[in-house]
Amino acid sequence: MDDEVFEHEIRVGWGDCDPARIAYTGKLPMFALEAIEAWWEHHLGGGWYQMELDRGVGTPFVHMSLNFRSPVTPRHRLKCKVRPTRLGETSIAFRVEAFQDGTLSFEGDFVCVFAVPIELKKTPPPDDIRAIVEERIRAGANAAAGQ
Repeated sequence: MDDEVFEHEIRVGWGDCDPARIAYTGKLPMFALEAIEAWWEHHLGGGWYQMELDRGVGTPFVHMSLNFRSPVTPRHRLKCKVRPTRLGETSIAFRVEAFQDGTLSFEGDFVCVFAVPIELKKTPPPDDIRAIVEERIRAGANAAAGQ
């Protein structure tokens, strides 16, 4: 796999904005979650729907924290950089940094728990998912260290 940070591009539309002509506050977590699902789709070949139905594992969110840095508008594409930062026995943490025209718009940390669908019972990630996530965490650490 490549060592590049995964980037998901979002077209912010007029309908995403409030009368102040900036994105509704509630849209920003939605954009981040869309980018995280795109990360899964890129690395597994399918998003949350396929994970639940085809793999028998879901990843409900148990924590999210966002910091707003600059208004999001329809003027430029929103480029969301996504990377996993931690993998526990039954959880995964992601970092999302969203930019418009090179300016940081928002950043956030998100934690999901691997769970058996319907039962919502915690479970370890499947071995293939664990291997993919561990590889991406190592690649991110190496990139941050300049290796």
